[in-house]
Formats: sequence, structure tokens, C-alpha cells
Amino acid sequence: MPNAQSIRLKMDETENLTVRANALQELLASQQTLLLATGSISGAPDLSYAPFVRDQAGCLYIFVSELAAHTANLLANSKASVMFIRPESESDNLFARERAVFNCKAREISHHEEIHASQLTALQDKFGEVVSLLRSLSDFHLFALCPESGRYVAGFAQAYTVDVKDGQCPRLAISKAEWS
Repeated sequence: MPNAQSIRLKMDETENLTVRANALQELLASQQTLLLATGSISGAPDLSYAPFVRDQAGCLYIFVSELAAHTANLLANSKASVMFIRPESESDNLFARERAVFNCKAREISHHEEIHASQLTALQDKFGEVVSLLRSLSDFHLFALCPESGRYVAGFAQAYTVDVKDGQCPRLAISKAEWS
């Protein structure tokens, strides 16, 4: 039978995870752009960024030009990583900045899909008329980046695994990461 101390430790852990999950949600909500890591056909890494919107299921949508290396990479390779990181000016320790990294499956959204128009409208609502201009350019592609796994780091010795199921993370449940 568990004693009072072990029950309290379990409650503290649960409360801490709830606090961390809320902090993760706040970090994501505070960001308008994501850092995007992709790989070329030859395996060369590329790092860039893109404005995004997020749907109810947790997928991230970006609208990017063929002139950018990451667009060709996403068309050729459906694997990508995205990172959200607390700005330096808001961080107490630059060696332990709060951040979340998600490994995603990327999928181009065709002009013929219903979701294409709705996500471009969401991007336009968030970022303004520049999206209307970009929509008129034929070299822009809409991608869905659906998280398959994730890690949230709140600071030193504060790493958590993000529970992502079937590409959906509406609640972004987290658990303490195990280091091997």
C-alpha cells in the first residue's frame, strides 16, 4: 500500500506535468513562425523558418516558395523537424532556452483539396494581405506538417516527451523524458 509521501510525490509529479503542458501551450501560442529543418535528396541539411497556422489536430501549415531550398526538400522528402524557441530577450539562461521540437511528416496540400482554401484563409487572417499576394504566385506551395513525435525542454534537467498520437496533439500531453 502506498504511503502518504509516495502519494504526495505522485500528485506533485502530475501537477508539475500539468504546469509544463500549459507552459508548452503558451510557448506555441506565442510564436508566429517556426524554425524548419529539412534534408535535401543528397542528405544535406537545411534550416529555415516560415510563418504558420495550426489546426485543431495540431498540424502546422506553411505556405512557401519554390525559390526556397526547404520547399524542394519537402517535395522530395516528407520528413521535417520544426522548433519553437523562447526568444533570447525573454530567457534567463541562453544555455537552457525553453523550446519544443517536433518531428513531422510533411504533405503538400493540393489546390483541389478543400483544406487548401481554408488553411490559406487562416494564414491570411493571421498575417494579412501579403498572403493574398502570395496566393497569386504560382511557385507557392501549401504544406501540412503533422507532428509524429516531440520533445519539450523547459530548462536544465527539464526535458519532456510530447505525447503525439496519429499526428494529432491537441492537448500536447507530456511526460518526463528518460535519458539513456
